[in-house]
Amino acid sequence: MAGVDVGGGERRARNSDINMIPFIDLLMVTIAFLLITAVWVTNARLRSSAEAPAAAGCGEECQKEPLKTMHVHVREDSFSLVWKQGATVLSEATVPKHPLEVGAAGATAIRYRELGEAIQREWERSGERRGPSDRRAEQAVLHSDDKTPFRELVAVLDAINAPRRTVLLEDGRSAEMPAFLATFSAR
Repeated sequence: MAGVDVGGGERRARNSDINMIPFIDLLMVTIAFLLITAVWVTNARLRSSAEAPAAAGCGEECQKEPLKTMHVHVREDSFSLVWKQGATVLSEATVPKHPLEVGAAGATAIRYRELGEAIQREWERSGERRGPSDRRAEQAVLHSDDKTPFRELVAVLDAINAPRRTVLLEDGRSAEMPAFLATFSAR
């Protein structure tokens, strides 16, 4: 082990070599932790956009009339789905909040099924971007207080991401994409 010779009257010299094995072990554990974390981070990304609606390339028509957005409010016992155009409320729907559904044994799906179905109905009823040639997505704004558990926020984001639509790509192929791009509200 490590020792330091401080002088003195001892007859036998002390071994002053430092054992490097614990340091190497610590280094290897740290590297393994960082590699595993990097894989988790890349696999657990949620697709979202920070583009302002007018900056999404919609041209002058966005400047004249505010875009229609769906606001999802997370409350203690319910969810509120509100379609707004600027400050004007166009429609409102309330969905009761039931406990989270957890998938079968071994599955990691945690979701609010009724919320996903209600968002799908609202998009089919009031969504403006349903044509296959329009590649832009509807805007959804998530409103929540600071006390909402993270797993519930992820389940709400999954419900917002559930409605899918088919769009035509530039090369003529079709692809599935989410109907909404979710953003968080700024207080």
